[in-house]
Amino acid sequence: MSVLPPVRKDRIITKLPQCPTKGAALHTKDAFHPKVKTACQEHRTGTVGFKISKVIVVGDVAVGKTCLINRFCKDTFDKNYKATIGVDFEMERFEVLGVPFSLQLWDTAGQERFKCIASTYYRGAQAVIIVFDVNDVGSLYHARQWLEDAMKENDPSSVLLFLVGTKKDLSSPAMFSQIEQDAIKLSEEIRAEYWAVSALSGEGVKEFFFRVASLTFEANVLAELEKSGPRRIGDVVITGINSNSSNLYATSQKKQSNCCH
Repeated sequence: MSVLPPVRKDRIITKLPQCPTKGAALHTKDAFHPKVKTACQEHRTGTVGFKISKVIVVGDVAVGKTCLINRFCKDTFDKNYKATIGVDFEMERFEVLGVPFSLQLWDTAGQERFKCIASTYYRGAQAVIIVFDVNDVGSLYHARQWLEDAMKENDPSSVLLFLVGTKKDLSSPAMFSQIEQDAIKLSEEIRAEYWAVSALSGEGVKEFFFRVASLTFEANVLAELEKSGPRRIGDVVITGINSNSSNLYATSQKKQSNCCH
């Protein structure tokens, strides 16, 4: 029996969510990779259904990291600011193309005195969310340093990057337009996908985390297929998980179903 909680009905993803700002979308495709869709249809996703992928959320103090996570995970907004001490995390369960998938969202402290504590939790991240306040240009300029700190503990070639502007509801159209231009430019330079959201109103929050979950899931499945794909030794081709009977999640589900009859 799985120790992971069931997937909520509002966490089911059947198609790739799109980034609202096309010019800021690092991944511009309209759908999941064909190999990923086929693997899900044929139950060839290996251990992906059992894995928990780590996502770290970094950024200056008071930019809204905790509020962003709480709006998605708990659908709440607490206007009384409380600084995160060290780290905290939430786990969210999704179903992507029929396959269960789990994300651990690590909320890290932005205060300098907690930076050393928080940085010890950066390692092993599959996605990094760099948060800045669209009303504070300084927090955007500091995004590079947060990225540099996170990449000290991770392989840049295997981490998805997202640059997220918060508190959009507090910004005037003119101010927002200017800082968004700077944010899109920075996102292109650091190879991150840019989003602007409001934790207060909830604008863009669910769509953003669905996008993170979907792209992380896709990366996991592709990595699993590559790792377990056919290997040629001499004239003999050895196959890995690429057979219909190899999906561990499907096998587990079948065993659980049989034992209930």
